Amino acid sequence: MNELVRTIPGYVSHKGFVAADGEQVTIVEFESKQALDQWRIHTEHRLAKRRAIETLFREYKFQICNVLRERAWTARAKPGARE
Repeated sequence: MNELVRTIPGYVSHKGFVAADGEQVTIVEFESKQALDQWRIHTEHRLAKRRAIETLFREYKFQICNVLRERAWTARAKPGARE
């Protein structure tokens, strides 16, 4: 699915994380709801999700979220620091 999601027009990025207790979360970002909907209805994605729910996961939950506020910054290089 990692390669497949990149083919969706409007895909921005995705990252996966695993907690110490084994819980996993994947964050997938799209430019628009339309792009998200294309991923949601993609046949291969739907089949893979169904197989995973039936055979791999004890629990499955997803959330569709909007960004309410965002901040970002980049640290300035300090003299003598390596990048």
